Amino acid sequence: MLNFKKIITVTIFLVYSSYFSQNKVSDEWNISATSRENYNGVAMANGQFGIVTDDTPLRHKEVILGGVYEASPENGISRIVKGIEFLNIRLKINNQEIKSDNISNWQQTINMQQGISNTSFDFKDLAKINYSILANRANPFAAMAIVEIIPEKDITISAFNYMNVPDELKDAKKNFRVLKDNEFLMPVFGTSATTLEGKYNVAASTTFLFDGVKEDLKYVNQEVGFTKKLLKGKKYRFAVAGGICTSKDVTDPSNESERQAIFALQEGIDKMLERHKNAWAELWKSGDIQIEGDIDAQQRVRFALYNLYSFIRPNSRQSISPMGLSSQGYNGHIFWDAELWMYPVLLALQPDMAKSCLDYRYDRLEKAKQKAMIYGYKGAMFPWESDDTGEEATPTWALTGIFEQHITSDVSIAFWNYYTVTQDRDWLRENFKVLKETADFWISRVVKNTDGSYSIKNVVGADEYAQHVDDNAFTNGAAIETLKNTIRAAEILNEPVNPAWKEVANKIIIQKKNGITQNYDGYGGQMIKQADVNLLAYPLHIITDKIQIEKDLDYYSEKMDKIDGPAMGSGIMSVLYARMGNSDKAYDYFVKSYLPNSRPPFGVFSESAKSNNPYFATGAGAMLQGLIYGFGGVELTDKGFKYGKGILPKKWKSLKFVGIGADEKTIVINN
Repeated sequence: MLNFKKIITVTIFLVYSSYFSQNKVSDEWNISATSRENYNGVAMANGQFGIVTDDTPLRHKEVILGGVYEASPENGISRIVKGIEFLNIRLKINNQEIKSDNISNWQQTINMQQGISNTSFDFKDLAKINYSILANRANPFAAMAIVEIIPEKDITISAFNYMNVPDELKDAKKNFRVLKDNEFLMPVFGTSATTLEGKYNVAASTTFLFDGVKEDLKYVNQEVGFTKKLLKGKKYRFAVAGGICTSKDVTDPSNESERQAIFALQEGIDKMLERHKNAWAELWKSGDIQIEGDIDAQQRVRFALYNLYSFIRPNSRQSISPMGLSSQGYNGHIFWDAELWMYPVLLALQPDMAKSCLDYRYDRLEKAKQKAMIYGYKGAMFPWESDDTGEEATPTWALTGIFEQHITSDVSIAFWNYYTVTQDRDWLRENFKVLKETADFWISRVVKNTDGSYSIKNVVGADEYAQHVDDNAFTNGAAIETLKNTIRAAEILNEPVNPAWKEVANKIIIQKKNGITQNYDGYGGQMIKQADVNLLAYPLHIITDKIQIEKDLDYYSEKMDKIDGPAMGSGIMSVLYARMGNSDKAYDYFVKSYLPNSRPPFGVFSESAKSNNPYFATGAGAMLQGLIYGFGGVELTDKGFKYGKGILPKKWKSLKFVGIGADEKTIVINN
């Protein structure tokens, strides 16, 4: 009998492969779309906020504010906040408004190298329009939309900036005023609002930038703009520039957002653009992956890196949610997705960004200790879903919030791994209490068995289909790693070593049956949501025997849910098969880690083969780990990165890592 689930998987795989192949160009830095069917936008983000592209001319879909949370009446928990849509433009030519249904030759290109979305289209026989949008990488609260018009005839244009306020903001107030300092006149259009529960104030301000003579701006129906006659064939360019701020970051967001507009006004279009491009150039210089011989893989890898880099900033003390700054998916909360799936990529290529993820957890350590106390444990128990408060933010109906406790180990392991890469003892001393408190949690959490071994009972596993289980493989393995890492750190720092850390680390159960490591006590071969046992071979160091790794790999690769399972499982399988020397299977799983989950027209990641919730940055992290820690032969040891010879798919000529590790090495693997 045919396997119906396999048929569905193949169908989805082919459909989205077709969508993506029809809409891309063979350029390692640019992805273009000419079809607006089933459109999924891309976040033009700078680590502070994200502006999601739209297929409608001269507007964007939404703005996502990083690290800004407010209670959501819909689900009873916190949710990341949408911001004011402040760069929208209403353009009329000869008194005819440009709309989605009266344009032709639409094309949109994502320039990953520069972090810019470029859209072009024709408006009847009157003009050709180019429209670019960016969230300024150099100025974290700033953004700009640039419009270029090439008249096909003599025309009159009317361009007005308007701002949309999402439903989750209230008490919106708009104003337009012309500020003056000596001879300088500075027109500023602003909108301010508060979040629904009044937790934060949000403000956005804009102004117009012109290449030549500044146009007189008018404020009409809460929109600001100008009217101008253009001559046939004479290119005309202007921009709407400004910023968006919240009271989370600054005391007076209205004033600061106005300063963003004024700064842009004094700098001009080209200088603001140059600052942005230079900031992105520095990022790529310090962390890039280059594939020779496979333009499709190169595009997708760069797109994954672009999105990860877009969603976080060094020194921001913020982490990354599963959907980054692309949507309110998973309420913008921070999960193990940050530490286990995205952080290892950042640690290798952008360690300053990786450190920000750790700073986020360090700042919330006291709340993790409070959670442990609430449930009768010692040490620190990190929340499964975390927001700005550091308290548990998981919906109360979800068992993961109380019982998916491996998150505590995921955090601790990430801290230790940062030390192994940097070998910074001063940093380790400052952050040692995170390791100590997480180790103390597991000492209070384990149960001693009659034979002297230790169990961890009643948990939700990394395989979340496994609820209320005992001795889950990954939970137990990660606890072992946490305890052993804490011991190593204590010895390096000459700190006291709790004898219980050693005893429990050496006696926590990892169960086997018929030569296979067991997912949990009593596991009977059920379908699993995602990799669990296999994580003990990578990224943990619990199972190191090659024969055992291969047995577990072959067994559980057939147990993973191929329809609803998230993308991360295939990424892990790719890493492990590469490490086992099987480049064919490693490549198959590498492709499976992204292609079935790619959505039109740019190939943005969705969480699973049949879901439609892009952009799933977690999946991008897993795919990139397949490159770095699989094909690339990179191994993270207690002494830092170790570089093996790697192994490449047959079709790749070479794989190059630029700026890997704290010393920013360049590594090349040739086929």
